[in-house]
Amino acid sequence: MKLVSWNVNGLRACVNKGFNDYFASVDADIFCLQEVKLQEGQIDLDYGDTYAQYWNYAIKKGYSGTAIFSKIKPLSVRYGIEEDSEPEGRIITLEFDSFYMVTVYTPNAKRDLSRLEYRMEWEDRFRNYLLQLDEHKPVIVCGDLNVAHQEIDIKNAKPNRGNSGFTDEERGKMTDLLDSGFIDTFRYFYPDKTDAFSWWSNMPKVRERNVGWRIDYFLASKRLGPKLIDAHIDAHILGSDHCPVVLIVED
Repeated sequence: MKLVSWNVNGLRACVNKGFNDYFASVDADIFCLQEVKLQEGQIDLDYGDTYAQYWNYAIKKGYSGTAIFSKIKPLSVRYGIEEDSEPEGRIITLEFDSFYMVTVYTPNAKRDLSRLEYRMEWEDRFRNYLLQLDEHKPVIVCGDLNVAHQEIDIKNAKPNRGNSGFTDEERGKMTDLLDSGFIDTFRYFYPDKTDAFSWWSNMPKVRERNVGWRIDYFLASKRLGPKLIDAHIDAHILGSDHCPVVLIVED
């Protein structure tokens, strides 16, 4: 089973930059999107009967939002952490026979860290939500988690320490999540691989020089470890300031 996650940073723009070509070529069983920046009816992606589509739109126009395209019919679908969903459209959960699939677009602490306190509270709620799911069946979580966890996950660690996405607080919450029973699947296979990034600034020549951050992840409940086959980053795929990340799991 092939799972793909991509922060498209505006799906309409990404469609004009080759999204459908990649979507067709990767042939994922489940394809998750973050930061679609859409309202209902603003795009028509017709994949026939092959994929069911699930959307969680933010109330604010042109902001956030997530989506999942799945070949496999879920047992249930849930939007947000709470039953009344979330106004920023950040989370979708699909329940399947043997696992939960969660896609998430984690809130950014903002450059001035004005949203860091909210981010910390959100992280605790999200972790508790995942642990509640994990009590019933294993969980696979994917998306833009807006944090480079370790120094190996960012090109220039020392000058970036304390910046949004690389604060000790955000990194600590990622450690807490992993310690609560989850695997960072890319590091599970490639614990020492350097220069493996999923996001690059739009500043000139940054992507060409691979001055990036790894902030897009697939996490999995630890008991899924024996079922994990491979994880990789499709850094050659353009169309967004992020690139797709991929996880292969036994059916």
